[in-house]
Amino acid sequence: MVWGLRRQARATHRRLLRTTPLSPEWRAVVEQNVSPYVHLPPALQTKLEGYINLFLDEKGFEGCGGQEITDEVRVTIAAQACLLLIGRDSQCYPRLRSILVYPHTYVAGGKGLFGGDGDAPSVRLGESWQTGVVVLAWDSVCGGIRNFDDGHNVVLHEFSHQLDQEDGSADGTPLLDTLSCYGSWSRCLGREYQLFLKQVAKHRRTVIDHYGATNAAEFFATATEAFFEKPEALSRKHPDLYAELQQYYHLDPVTWG
Repeated sequence: MVWGLRRQARATHRRLLRTTPLSPEWRAVVEQNVSPYVHLPPALQTKLEGYINLFLDEKGFEGCGGQEITDEVRVTIAAQACLLLIGRDSQCYPRLRSILVYPHTYVAGGKGLFGGDGDAPSVRLGESWQTGVVVLAWDSVCGGIRNFDDGHNVVLHEFSHQLDQEDGSADGTPLLDTLSCYGSWSRCLGREYQLFLKQVAKHRRTVIDHYGATNAAEFFATATEAFFEKPEALSRKHPDLYAELQQYYHLDPVTWG
């Protein structure tokens, strides 16, 4: 009985957060640091603000290496992360608990995308752990703020991994709308990935970052970056891939202008 009442109260609280506008101070941060916001249709702006409220209510932030966690840090990261959600009815990263923020690129090892313990130490911009943690370098986040049309955005990248990991595995296939969607996704993404590997092997310039050749999970993450940051180029060079991502995210960034 008590558990049921608590669950009902939590659901009511979440609905309230989803329908509450941002404060003027937080909206100013979003307008300054998340450039697509001003181009979104009003309905999507409202959805983004609701998801930001929910994200900041449910996820913890921790500064590492001397990084201060300010409202600008929290709102900027939340807004970019929630941009991935605004076309769908999402639970807002249900497996995610914490965001660790370093001031600069950092050296890490032992944990990574697949939650393993054998990674060699390396310099990193960010990580997404299957244990409910995202790690970000604030200077890399700021780089994404300054250049939102270059196809490189560490927040979009790592949070697309979180979407990929919601089914318990990081394999480049997130949870799709229906069972029938998986066949189309597998055929399209598999074909596009193989073509991409050939382009990278020939050192050709590509819309998608070459890091996407690492594996299928990284291909999905880098394709997501291009989908949101270089939609016109992606839709022109890879129309089938763009259409598949458009169906998954239920968004069409080309129309945002």
